Amino acid sequence: MTDHASHPGYSEDKQKVLKRLARIEGQVRGITKMVENDTYCIDVLTQVSATTKALQAVALVLLEEHLSHCVVDAARAGGPEADTKVKEASDAIARLVRS
Repeated sequence: MTDHASHPGYSEDKQKVLKRLARIEGQVRGITKMVENDTYCIDVLTQVSATTKALQAVALVLLEEHLSHCVVDAARAGGPEADTKVKEASDAIARLVRS
């Protein structure tokens, strides 16, 4: 079985994920400047919403990779690790749905 502690499922897409996170970081800095500049509340909220959606998109990529690599590998191997990986994925989905 693959060692996911050293090679997460998103390894192949790591640069894409990092690029998206850098854009999100820029969006957050932009929101900070908007507040510093007393920008109209609705405009700030619009940017907060866009940033939230961007983070959710990253979360979905990570979740998909976790399911298709970590969970699938653990399920193939069987045993208690399979149950653990399914529970982790289920908990992550629940957190995403609540956010």
